[in-house]
Amino acid sequence: MSSQLNVILQDQHLAEQLLNESQTRGFVTAMAAAPNIIDPAEWLAFLWGGEEISPFSTHDELEAYANAIIDIWNEARKALFESTWKWPEGCALDDGQIVTQETSDFCEGMLQGWQLARDDWETIMPPESEDNALLGGVLLSISLLFDPETALEALSEQGADALAQFEEIFNAIPTMLCGLTQRGAQLVEA
Repeated sequence: MSSQLNVILQDQHLAEQLLNESQTRGFVTAMAAAPNIIDPAEWLAFLWGGEEISPFSTHDELEAYANAIIDIWNEARKALFESTWKWPEGCALDDGQIVTQETSDFCEGMLQGWQLARDDWETIMPPESEDNALLGGVLLSISLLFDPETALEALSEQGADALAQFEEIFNAIPTMLCGLTQRGAQLVEA
């Protein structure tokens, strides 16, 4: 957990205008996984809703926030390429809710981030390619964990042991995400 981000989000005014910590981590992880590095200047504003004017009252506050985000990006990118990425703290399965709120928020942020890198992914992994199945599998898995109630209904209708499948999906995400990131980088280099 980035204590710097945590401190910034303790400011109620900022917490109301910025993505929460789990959403932020999901979004930044999607940016770190992207096949082409996208300059944070192009996506930082999405963390406060895309508004031109940031919610920070001083340049120093904005700089501290940007530094916290870059730290998370660097940490995630390194872990993705070293195959050591794991779910952030608080992300877990939950007996009552299927997944914790942190897991759902992380997945929501990640799906938002994927939208920004979507063209890059579709260019290197077009629908007719073998690699597209890997991309689709990761996105489907993240989507299932973002909205587990709907997914649970769909899986149950197919006669699957839905809760066991959620555990399998949740546990597979780190490996799948690392593999997708590394494969994306290979395709961009080729």
